[in-house]
Amino acid sequence: MAESQGSGLRFATLGPAGSNHAFVSERYLMFQGLREGAHIQLHRTFEDAVESVLQHDADFLIQCAVHPSTPRTVSAFHRGLYVIDTFVSSSRPLAVVRRRDRPSPRTIGAMAATVDYVDLSRWGSLAITETVTAVTDGLLEGSFDAGLAFADAAAEHPEALVMEQAVPSPDDAWIVYGRTRVAADGLVGSDRGPASALYRKAGGHG
Repeated sequence: MAESQGSGLRFATLGPAGSNHAFVSERYLMFQGLREGAHIQLHRTFEDAVESVLQHDADFLIQCAVHPSTPRTVSAFHRGLYVIDTFVSSSRPLAVVRRRDRPSPRTIGAMAATVDYVDLSRWGSLAITETVTAVTDGLLEGSFDAGLAFADAAAEHPEALVMEQAVPSPDDAWIVYGRTRVAADGLVGSDRGPASALYRKAGGHG
């Protein structure tokens, strides 16, 4: 079951509320000037989000390009789901957070797409979670000693958690999908975007 808010165009993405996908999707709608005429549907899995678009229960889907489910989502091209836009965005800041009652952590939780952000070799055991939000949940439940979580987790739960190391957000690529194909065996892009400006500058033309 998807969570939603507002009315108008429907953008499906991965929940729960407070997830990085929800955060960046809000940013994308603001950038496109769509926030007043669109709402975000939060889904438990990307499989559910894909089906919501294919079944016309949502209009578009937003997904981080490095999410483990992205290859399967892209393959839905053969079922009528197409990449229609891409953009670059930073994400919610991360941090290595540990439980206060475990000063010498031996286990750490992290989402698969983030495990290379930090050297995790000093922990004896790594637990992979489906989302970054699940890392905080696991810490609070005591499932592991430390976690690569959203940086504000320690501030929100100061009695239980403490931040050990800030981890700056990378600039991730994000994909927007819809039911109308835009490439049509060609190339869709902008020759006036930031990459074009960098190319011209590197070539001594800007």
